[in-house]
Amino acid sequence: MPNPSLLILPGDGIGPEVMAEVRKVIDWYGAKRDLAFDVSEDLVGGAAYDAHGTPLTDATMAKAQEADAVLLGAVGGPKYDVLDFSVKPERGLLRLRKEMDLFANLRPAQCFDALADFSSLKKDVVAGLDIMIVRELTSGIYFGEPRGIIEEGNERVGINTQRYTESEIDRVARSAFELAMRRGKKLCSMEKANVMESGVLWREVVTEVGKDYPEVELSHMYADAGAMQLCRWPKQFDVIVTDNLFGDLLSDAAAMLTGSLGMLPSASLGKPMANGRPKALYEPVHGSAPDIAGQGKANPIACILSFAMALRYSFDCGDEATRLEDAVEKVLADGFRTADLLGEEGVDPVSTSQMGDAVVAALDASL
Repeated sequence: MPNPSLLILPGDGIGPEVMAEVRKVIDWYGAKRDLAFDVSEDLVGGAAYDAHGTPLTDATMAKAQEADAVLLGAVGGPKYDVLDFSVKPERGLLRLRKEMDLFANLRPAQCFDALADFSSLKKDVVAGLDIMIVRELTSGIYFGEPRGIIEEGNERVGINTQRYTESEIDRVARSAFELAMRRGKKLCSMEKANVMESGVLWREVVTEVGKDYPEVELSHMYADAGAMQLCRWPKQFDVIVTDNLFGDLLSDAAAMLTGSLGMLPSASLGKPMANGRPKALYEPVHGSAPDIAGQGKANPIACILSFAMALRYSFDCGDEATRLEDAVEKVLADGFRTADLLGEEGVDPVSTSQMGDAVVAALDASL
């Protein structure tokens, strides 16, 4: 039986640095757990533009469609700000999401005990936090038509259209309910049904889907109230499902509850492939951080935990995903800190590669 295939797209800025540490973890699983992957690597974002004049070539897109999973680092940087919108690095990522039909974005927000003091909220508010935000990713206001900037009279007008079909809401809602069934069986749907017709439809469809999951406790909340409650008492939530725009905002707000964007992974899942597993792209939540690129300061944990999500959702290796997550927790409990996690006087930061080596050592200790 062939090894599962994994396409790695390091991208720009700190992407190649953090991905190098993931490669250490992948190699460890092949050597120590008899869990080998057929790994290939290609370009995306600014790196692809520099080489090919496009943020994602058709050949790379084809590789992504064929792979069992795609792992991406980060895209973008100030040197590309002058480019036309159509070839900016971010368009490569958006094309991957759109053409792979990755409609459900999973953004966990987990506060490790060792980092509870790093949150801007009080420790008792965030300690033990473990929530999952499911964001619809391929429709809504980011993709709706008409869109653009037009002339109207003597001034310009910017237009974006919020648009959702019943089927688009149905499928992301089912993904969220399935996750809730595997977690705490509690789901909160967030929209703006009080002022937006798309929110009314969203609430109606999610409610209807909920009838197929009677074990899940379903609640509804306006997205602005949800943002307030995330800051007030985030542990009231388990799984949150929301649309593309609100999901973008709410997941970033939830990310900062944990203390650092450098800690947070994500998964974008689509329709099942022939093997029954969903098409999937995994990436850290953080950006390309060009200000520290090449300096060995980047935190690789978010990218490492993105691979843990791949183990769980694409490769049916939940036990090994837990092993890797436990290794990360042990490293943090032992006091290893990259520069973004420093808050204790007298603690020297470890480098990107040293953090990766520490995770591999913790994996060794787990055997």
